Amino acid sequence: MSTRMPTALLATAAALAIGMPIGSAVEAARQNETYRQLDEFVEVFLKVRENYVEQVSDEKLIQGAIDGMLASLDPHSSYLDARDSEQMRSQTDGEYGGLGLTVTTEDGAVRVVAPTDDTPAARAGIKAGDFITHLDDQLIFGSTIDDAVDRMRGKPGTPIKLTVVRPGVDKPLEYKLTREIIRMRPVRWEARGDVGVIRVSAFNRQTGEAVRLAITALERQLGTRLQGYVIDLRSNPGGLLDQAIEVTDVFLDRGEIVSQRGRGKETIERYYARTPDQTAGKPIVVLVDEGSASAAEIVAGALQDSKRAVVIGQRTFGKGSVQTLIPLSADTGLRLTTARYFTPSGRSVQEEGIDPDIIVPQLSDPQRNERPRVREADLRNHLVAEKNADDRLVEDDGKPDPRFSATPEQLAAQGITDFQLDYAVKMIARLGGGVQVAAVDTSND
Repeated sequence: MSTRMPTALLATAAALAIGMPIGSAVEAARQNETYRQLDEFVEVFLKVRENYVEQVSDEKLIQGAIDGMLASLDPHSSYLDARDSEQMRSQTDGEYGGLGLTVTTEDGAVRVVAPTDDTPAARAGIKAGDFITHLDDQLIFGSTIDDAVDRMRGKPGTPIKLTVVRPGVDKPLEYKLTREIIRMRPVRWEARGDVGVIRVSAFNRQTGEAVRLAITALERQLGTRLQGYVIDLRSNPGGLLDQAIEVTDVFLDRGEIVSQRGRGKETIERYYARTPDQTAGKPIVVLVDEGSASAAEIVAGALQDSKRAVVIGQRTFGKGSVQTLIPLSADTGLRLTTARYFTPSGRSVQEEGIDPDIIVPQLSDPQRNERPRVREADLRNHLVAEKNADDRLVEDDGKPDPRFSATPEQLAAQGITDFQLDYAVKMIARLGGGVQVAAVDTSND
């Protein structure tokens, strides 16, 4: 068999894929340039295949070309092989084996986006912004994200050692963890005084229903004393769009939740609230930080625009794009960025993120000023979006805020270990006309 046949077939398939009727000289010139570039690609493919120092399979070369093409678009488009597809299913279904870390790569380094609540990584104290440099004393710098994730996952009960570099800390940190079955529990709730706190850590297939159940449980526990709710979306990396819509719908009677817009006007889709407000209009504070992304930003932006909630904390991550899963075969697919999403007022979240109505720093974190704040705008090849007007309720004039002058030691002496959450609970108490409270009454853990 001719060694050129696979290459010829590849070129033919590519040419057919971009074939189009020629309606003008400009269109003809553009099509000719595309064919020339395809010819160049085929030539490179052939030279590498025949002359590289080691024999390499056609599959590996073509896979590398596909990965490179998608990586040149934006950080969130990618090809999914059978392994990737299985990992995506396990994450959206809410159960997988590993350590409970969401990670990304940055110039060859593996950076922690967020640890998942109540997992080995979270319990050990690994934090967002940490760099993982070694796994079991083997350097992983330069590894692909798939390789790093594969090595951290494994059989439950097996140990693994992580070496972590934390900005602001002089020496590397070492963590010895034991892999577990990570059962994603996306929603937790507790009553703090007469305030219901609902922690949403991810948006998987269970999230919407779990939020509704949390509200029902808090109403049953607190009865008429229930003053309002804190929705904690901090370090929530996002997830399923339909679940973000369902969670938002829990707190709205009517109105738009989010719109997504692709290339043309005909691609605009709008999503609306369709069920009554389950909380009957009680005050809501939404708590966000730099790790709140994607679906979490949809919820925060919708409740902020509708004036249904006060958003406090730090400016969010800024991932305002929609990825569509396009099946290619039974086991493979394409995760492709197909649209940007916008809040009900038409704000684009991409790059900008959600500005809180009130900026509240995490004063109880002694390393908050040293910890790097990586957002969508810092990622290579990120989508560029329109700039939005700054419409926060409270402007940041750059001057020290006397409300936020306490040190971590002073807060600890008052029994406050999470200043942002404590501030949010007290705000609900004020909005509800009650007494300021911070003590935890009960928990559903």
